[in-house]
Amino acid sequence: MTGLWLAMIVAGLATYLIRLSFIWLFGRQAVPEWLRRVLRFVPPAVLTAIVFPEVLMPTGQLDLTLSNARLAAGLLAALVAWRTRNAMLTIVVGMLVLWILQW
Repeated sequence: MTGLWLAMIVAGLATYLIRLSFIWLFGRQAVPEWLRRVLRFVPPAVLTAIVFPEVLMPTGQLDLTLSNARLAAGLLAALVAWRTRNAMLTIVVGMLVLWILQW
């Protein structure tokens, strides 16, 4: 249990220090335009890295079949996101479809 708490504290401090480094480095000067463009892609890349394995490999192996409820819900959620650009509606539709398919 102590190891878990230590890992959480170290991860939290590392996250804090990484964020603080950007504030410290760029707090007094303007962020270069090239870096600003690059940083816009970080959140979608991180979200993709988290979501895609759960959607495409729910059992630990690639599952592109129709029986993969997460894949069907993810595809429908992606369609809703593309058409509406509404994050909340995308989440609600994706979760509802997943729950219905799993039921």
